[in-house]
Amino acid sequence: MRRALELAARGAGQVSPSPLVGCVVALDGGEIVGEGFYLYEGVKHAETLALEQAGERARGATAYVSLEPHAHQGRTPPCTVALIRAGVRRVVAPVEDPNPLVSGRGFAHLREAGLEVEVGLLAPEAARLNEKYVHAMRHARPFVHLKLATSLDGRIATRTGDARWITNEQSRARVHELRHEYDAILVGAGTAVADNPALTDRSRMPRHRPLTRVVLDDRLILSPDSQLAQTAAETPLVVFTSEGADEGAADALRARGVEIVRQPRGARDLSAALEELHRRTLQSVLVEGGATVAGRFIEAGLVDKVSFFIAPLIIGGRDAMPAVAGTGANLIADATRLRDVEITQHGSDVEITGYTETVTSDG
Repeated sequence: MRRALELAARGAGQVSPSPLVGCVVALDGGEIVGEGFYLYEGVKHAETLALEQAGERARGATAYVSLEPHAHQGRTPPCTVALIRAGVRRVVAPVEDPNPLVSGRGFAHLREAGLEVEVGLLAPEAARLNEKYVHAMRHARPFVHLKLATSLDGRIATRTGDARWITNEQSRARVHELRHEYDAILVGAGTAVADNPALTDRSRMPRHRPLTRVVLDDRLILSPDSQLAQTAAETPLVVFTSEGADEGAADALRARGVEIVRQPRGARDLSAALEELHRRTLQSVLVEGGATVAGRFIEAGLVDKVSFFIAPLIIGGRDAMPAVAGTGANLIADATRLRDVEITQHGSDVEITGYTETVTSDG
């Protein structure tokens, strides 16, 4: 099963809006006779690929699948049918697929056909692997990961607005790995104007679809000459704004290929923005700031995962930009607390990643 999870992970960035799936076909003695993992462009599912590799040796074998096999006709024929026809004796899977078209039906179909089905092995690891997919299916909104680069004293810029570069090259390379895992990346208009970022995935790893850039911009201050707007024709850029935002500014951005989405309550309506991204089948959003946007997401209870990249430098000054703005907690007891925390070193920088308490262990 660990091997099946390893195989599934190879599809990172290449399966959305589908889940990551890996499959291992093994004989009773433990010999592996077939392996496969799913890629959206490859069409064939992990089970089919593993069974094709196993051939006749799949008869009487066990299939270890990282997620419940589907029993409905989708882009591909049912995987349960392939497992049954191959003569597999037993199927082991860690978790049920939360997709209503699949949930429980795959396991039921296999059992009805006489196959032995075991569920639960390495369930926490499997749920974590597909946390974005599981969350989007269960909550009808994208999984939100807040990423910030800060100094030791919690600043993301000096009092003059200088922010390049707080973290080192290793941390920045890790951030591009993160971007590769996500469907969309989001910033506020202030950050877009001050930093003039491109917000692209420069991991050089293959993607199924381009990273969608998202800007929250109530007054449409984003320039049509910004890096974001100038690359909108090649890489999607969605700008959420208010209904009263200047139409001339909107037209100038549209001329660059920017998509303008007006909302009744403006770009501050984070829930509405996330609902719109979900309608576009975007499973996950990496929020990269700035401080105001970070504060709004946290105070709205819409952050599922947090990563702080902390550099060993002290910026100082009461006017230097804090990592998270907004009202903040009145009491320490009310502060957003993280669980399942992991600490990783990138050269002299430290990455602290964890999940907010509002997220359950199963996503």
